[in-house]
Amino acid sequence: MDNPIENLLQSEDVQLKKLQQIVQQAVNEEQLIVENLLHEPKEVISPGDSISDKVAEFGGSWLFIITFSIVLSVWALFNTLGPDRLHFDPYPFILMNLFLSAIAALQAPIIMMSQNRKEEKDRKRSENDYLINLKAELELRSLHQKIDLLLEQQIKILFESQAAQLEILKNIETRLSAHESGQSSDKME
Repeated sequence: MDNPIENLLQSEDVQLKKLQQIVQQAVNEEQLIVENLLHEPKEVISPGDSISDKVAEFGGSWLFIITFSIVLSVWALFNTLGPDRLHFDPYPFILMNLFLSAIAALQAPIIMMSQNRKEEKDRKRSENDYLINLKAELELRSLHQKIDLLLEQQIKILFESQAAQLEILKNIETRLSAHESGQSSDKME
């Protein structure tokens, strides 16, 4: 029969090797995620993208709304209340409507270009968040594997020590039986 201490040491070596394999696997899986998070691809902004961002930023601000309201009010007041010979766009302000339509027709697609770029940024940010969550999940999974491995090892050690204790108890019982039978035979003589 093998030595119980040697068996215990061998099983500990096997468990340590399993633990090292789990750690190495976790490190390998996380390496790609860490590289993606640390070295994000740099965003390349073309001049058109830069202009669309600035137009969208200005077109969606209170400064634009207030400035545009003032310009329209001055236009209407000047062409209504100003001297008749200076009215370049009399009521119903057809020229002003033409300019407003042209501004709206140009501003809408420019703002949409900017929003599409921002949506792409948000998508990339979501991917990074997903990778971070995935990394956390891998860490948790690795911890669960380590804890399961440790519990398995502890249970195995408990069973082995319980088996050794039962063997010791059987030896003690055998010796007691032999001792009692030896005393019984001495009493009979």
